[in-house]
Amino acid sequence: MYRFYGHETADVKPLEKYAMIRDPRHMYDILAELWCAETCAARMRDKWTKENRTLGQCSITAFLVQDVFGGEVYGIRRPDGNYHCYNVVSGRLFDLTSEQFGGEVLDYSDNPLQERSVHFADGDKKARYELLSRRFHESISALS
Repeated sequence: MYRFYGHETADVKPLEKYAMIRDPRHMYDILAELWCAETCAARMRDKWTKENRTLGQCSITAFLVQDVFGGEVYGIRRPDGNYHCYNVVSGRLFDLTSEQFGGEVLDYSDNPLQERSVHFADGDKKARYELLSRRFHESISALS
């Protein structure tokens, strides 16, 4: 059912505040209903579709996942110079937005740590993160 990278071993538990989230697969299910063109990176927005809902969602998703599960956010350098972000929590690597690359095989080894402050210096990215975060928290309030 899940196609994101690392889904088979994405069995980490959330921080206590987010106990209503079972694991990253559960978070993916919630986010799948929230990702939209509005939360997509501006440079990719015209290519976003419901069929490719993870397109342009990587950094804001990875930092939201970090809020919920802790861990670190790493980035794979892309040909255009940007980074594709993913999570490592308790030694488990998973990438909730990897589906956007179709069959491309990404290299998850030896990638640099990504800093929230650097990513959110981009006002548009910070606003997209805040929008996704707000919608996520509204969505999970019903689970409490």
